[in-house]
Amino acid sequence: MKAVLAGTVIAEADEADLFRIEGNWYFPPASITPGALVESPTPYTCPWKGAAQYFSVEVDGKLHKDLAWSYPTPYPTAFERVGGDFSGYVAFDPSVAVSA
Repeated sequence: MKAVLAGTVIAEADEADLFRIEGNWYFPPASITPGALVESPTPYTCPWKGAAQYFSVEVDGKLHKDLAWSYPTPYPTAFERVGGDFSGYVAFDPSVAVSA
């Protein structure tokens, strides 16, 4: 699977290594292109996953605000619901193309 924005691959991993949560693919941290994500101060807490960390995506020197997010320390009950530990995995806004 690849996550692509403006023709640039920002994440790539085997589908078996990803989590599918609420319609979003979550990529393992090691699959993210180095330097593609910039931490954002945007706050959000999911009622069942916990506090999210938002990221802006940098492509060709342009910063695309809040197009990615992660749950660094999800609630332990979320692991059961998802079927595994998705701590630090990264999902993308629908404007980022995710495909096989």
